[in-house]
Amino acid sequence: MESCCRILVLISGQGTNLQAIIDGCFDNLNADVIGVISNQADAYGLVRAHQHEIDTSCVLVHDDESREQYDQRLMVAIDKYQPDLIVLAGFMRILGEELVLKYQGRMINIHPSLLPRHPGLNTHQRAMDAGDTEHGCSVHFVIPALDAGPVILQAKVPVYPEDSIEVLAERVHEQEHAIYPLVVKWFSQDRLRLIDGQAYLDNKLIGVNGYAPD
Repeated sequence: MESCCRILVLISGQGTNLQAIIDGCFDNLNADVIGVISNQADAYGLVRAHQHEIDTSCVLVHDDESREQYDQRLMVAIDKYQPDLIVLAGFMRILGEELVLKYQGRMINIHPSLLPRHPGLNTHQRAMDAGDTEHGCSVHFVIPALDAGPVILQAKVPVYPEDSIEVLAERVHEQEHAIYPLVVKWFSQDRLRLIDGQAYLDNKLIGVNGYAPD
């Protein structure tokens, strides 16, 4: 991309991955976080955005509306920012097919497991219950099927018998903060694409478990 990549981040909570991406943009002159949207008015990530003078919007869920109605309002909010890339960073809401297809190829998510293992919620507990010896996180393109988009990059961490959920989660979070800004950078450099449902980096097909250097 010749012009600066306009990044819009969707959050629901603390915004630690948002912070990692903001910090990463300071080292990447080709990308800029131009807005943050939250579905929670008290999300601390909004405070982080304000500290960096980033525009914010809240699209709160109404009790009497359908998912489709919410998605319509969310799309209006997204389009106001005219983003090149939409980054889901702890956005705790399932998005409908119409919205996902509208932005497919320029919407990414980070999931706290080594996909396709442990999609959905409570991944750290499930990894421990399953006796996994390694766990981690995955950045993937968003498609209508939940947590099923092509993986771009993964980071692995060990699981120790004495781990608590909190300790394991923190170990994974550290890796999230490392790999998510890197994937954003790849996209901003026009190196990363979704083509026919598959992820490509530098015009090379990325493997099912994400990019691995030669």
